[in-house]
Amino acid sequence: MASLHTWAGLVPGWLLFVIFLFGTVSFFNDEISRWMRPELQSGSVSAQALDRAAHLLRERAPDADSWNIALPSARSGSALTISWIPAGASWRERRELTLDGISGREIGIRKTAGGNFLYRMHFDLHYMPVMWARYLVSIAALSMLVAILSGVVTHKKIFTDFFLLRFGKGQRSWLDAHNVTAILALPFHLMITYTGLATLLFTLMPWAISANFADSAAYYESVYQPAPQPSTAEAAPRNPPLSEMVARAEQVTGMTAGTISIDKPGVAGGTMAIWPLGDRLGASKDAVYIDMSNGELIDAHHHVGGAVATHWTMVDLHAGRFSFPVLRWLYFLSGVGGTVMVASGLVLWTVKRRAKLPDPTRSHIGFRLVERLNIGVIAGSCTGIAVYFLANRLLPVEMASRADWEINSLFIAWGGVFVWTPGRPAKRAWTEALAACAVLYALVPVVNALTTARGLIPSLIAQDWVFVGFDGVMLAMAVACAFTAWKVASHKAKAAPRRKVRAAVEATL
Repeated sequence: MASLHTWAGLVPGWLLFVIFLFGTVSFFNDEISRWMRPELQSGSVSAQALDRAAHLLRERAPDADSWNIALPSARSGSALTISWIPAGASWRERRELTLDGISGREIGIRKTAGGNFLYRMHFDLHYMPVMWARYLVSIAALSMLVAILSGVVTHKKIFTDFFLLRFGKGQRSWLDAHNVTAILALPFHLMITYTGLATLLFTLMPWAISANFADSAAYYESVYQPAPQPSTAEAAPRNPPLSEMVARAEQVTGMTAGTISIDKPGVAGGTMAIWPLGDRLGASKDAVYIDMSNGELIDAHHHVGGAVATHWTMVDLHAGRFSFPVLRWLYFLSGVGGTVMVASGLVLWTVKRRAKLPDPTRSHIGFRLVERLNIGVIAGSCTGIAVYFLANRLLPVEMASRADWEINSLFIAWGGVFVWTPGRPAKRAWTEALAACAVLYALVPVVNALTTARGLIPSLIAQDWVFVGFDGVMLAMAVACAFTAWKVASHKAKAAPRRKVRAAVEATL
């Protein structure tokens, strides 16, 4: 079990660190998106803005086959957005307008992937086909589950280790850090790993579908209800106000509207589908349909089986979108513990084996590979996230493919760490990479204050707690990285045991 725990954690360990790091950050992906779009002032949407959105669609796209309206949540960093595909055009020619959520007027905001990229990165990765990425993530998550369970078995003193954390003891300190962060949030680690596997259910186990249905489309058609048919009456559409129809749907179903899709707008027989925001645990993910001819709900009742409802609940537990602020912070802090657990386990592998090397200056290639991957992945990914935030403020607002270059900046910085550190001694590589990381995180609030009117002091005065909290977390990260760099730089390796020294002396004599 000890060997299983070691190798199940080590082999996919660097990918697991990336999954945990980006997944932990994405518990606040809405707040991150708000910070990365400083032009937005509110996440709420008024009835006036909704009706204005419908008016603009009728004015700009009367002949479009469908209209789409994306509504931000109260904590979201997304704007009220309308989009359509002109008649006869392809989906690549989709037009889009961004509106103010209160007045409904057109506004311009910087193009950014926001927190959604960090969320997608933790299971879709980047620069590779999505399905290949999900296969890799699925294998890593299965290994994580094996590592957790085998780790529980190998912990003979699990309750003692919960309270044991010794500093300045070298290998013992790394083991204590690994044990404490593992045990402290053990229920969370089990939950987040198992529910993560549940969200990738059909990636891992597609055979139930292939054994019973012609293809996946037939499966989804069987499990999920098709859109109901609206009235076929030839009467001219009444076109009630959009805000009125959305309010009625929310009142009848108890959901919060997230996305609105209008099929055949302005034509008798058109339908509106209102998709829920998904901010309630286990709530339906199905749309509510409205007959555009009369503004009445076609079907407000959702009939799903226990398996589908259970799957939805698993997804909600994993994403944590339903969580209120205190629970969201517990998710985040538990995720930090999981990230530290994976990182400390990777470092512990090298610390234990370095102590057994006959000559620490001459190590085998496997040891050097793990050591350099540790530095590149752990320090490099953290550095990349800081650069991602800095790029959001420093790249020109009108730059072409701006959102893509924010993402590219993250990977360029990450790659820079991989290129720089192999040519440095391990201790200096750790120190320099972590020190650079600390400087970059400290720069984020400074650059934010210099490039926007929503710096730390103005945000404190305005009680804008999203911007205050973001800058606070950046400063906390800077302090944590600087402290770790200082501890690594000031650490002194213990002298060789006396018997080894005596043996060496006798050999020379």
